[in-house]
Amino acid sequence: MSDDAARFTAMYDTCRQRVWAYAVSRAGRQVADEVVSETFTVAWRRIGDIPQPPLPWLLGVARNVLRDTGRAEVRRASLAAELREWTDAVEGDIADDVADRIALLNALVSLGDDDREVLILAAWQGLTPREAARVVGCTAATLRVRLHRARRRLARAVAVRDEVPPVRPRVRPRVSTAGEEA
Repeated sequence: MSDDAARFTAMYDTCRQRVWAYAVSRAGRQVADEVVSETFTVAWRRIGDIPQPPLPWLLGVARNVLRDTGRAEVRRASLAAELREWTDAVEGDIADDVADRIALLNALVSLGDDDREVLILAAWQGLTPREAARVVGCTAATLRVRLHRARRRLARAVAVRDEVPPVRPRVRPRVSTAGEEA
């Protein structure tokens, strides 16, 4: 096996899951496999250009693949369905942390794509601001500002959801078969 092939195999084994998770978080499962395939195809073609560590570069390529597909509306709908599936899977009052998770996921769905992206890169992918900035294509200082604002908007979205009282259905009086109230 050549050095390039060995390097690519090691990079693929190390980073594939995280690139896939990033693609799922941005576009849902339906598109993630395609994005991962295209990302690593680009990586193979440009194996000599990939810096160390490779993950931020790969996530940047994955981001470009997502942007270039032109399926923004499909991705948004797919992500919303994915997050709804996560929240709908939990029913009942299991624990406070489950309710907090559901509120957070619902609030995350309500944010714009750019806010969701920086939050996911920082919180779920664990990238530093410098690494996340390389993915997004901005300076680390700009990313810190965007992350701060996204966190504020997320906190507001969670607070708004917590303040809204649940809607209770109106109960209609029971009517007997003779048309009189029971």
